[in-house]
Amino acid sequence: MQKEYSVGRGSLREALRILEVHGIISLKAGIGGGPVVEGATTKDFGRMATVFFQASSVSFREVIDARLELEPMLAGLAADRCDPDQAKDLLAARTSTENDGAYLLTSAGFHRQVAAMSGNRILSLVSHAIEDIFHERVVGLLFPPEKRDDVVKAHEAIAEAIAAGDRGTAEQLMRDHMVEYVQYVEERYPALMDEIVTWQ
Repeated sequence: MQKEYSVGRGSLREALRILEVHGIISLKAGIGGGPVVEGATTKDFGRMATVFFQASSVSFREVIDARLELEPMLAGLAADRCDPDQAKDLLAARTSTENDGAYLLTSAGFHRQVAAMSGNRILSLVSHAIEDIFHERVVGLLFPPEKRDDVVKAHEAIAEAIAAGDRGTAEQLMRDHMVEYVQYVEERYPALMDEIVTWQ
């Protein structure tokens, strides 16, 4: 690599370290080791964003406000651009209330599926990264089991509006759904909203 790129050992080592920090590669030790391309994830993007958020004293309230704007927009775009196969998959998706792990996985999966259906990879990436940042801090702040049937119904209604191509309804239902979650967090953990996002 030094020969190929005409760089010194120190420069190459620093470049590889930066790529590793960003999650793009991993460095394997030992015989046959070296840099291995991993491909960055939304968590990697979100983690790097927290450096800028912390430097600017961004609060979790601002993070969730951004989600409140992005999620309805993504639902509206998904309704505009939904094809029959996507509609079928979205309507077939189910948010599980079986246990905390299954609920978190399927609930987050629903939002990611809607974002992917928006057809805008940049908005989808930013939305996922913001969700990752928030979930890193509020991993235990799930809707209680007695409220999860309401979440299932909200997801089903949003899916139906998207499948029907009804942008206005999809946006409004998604906004109502997100506002309900924000209110839940604010009521039970009011101090969290004004905490500063820190680099992880």
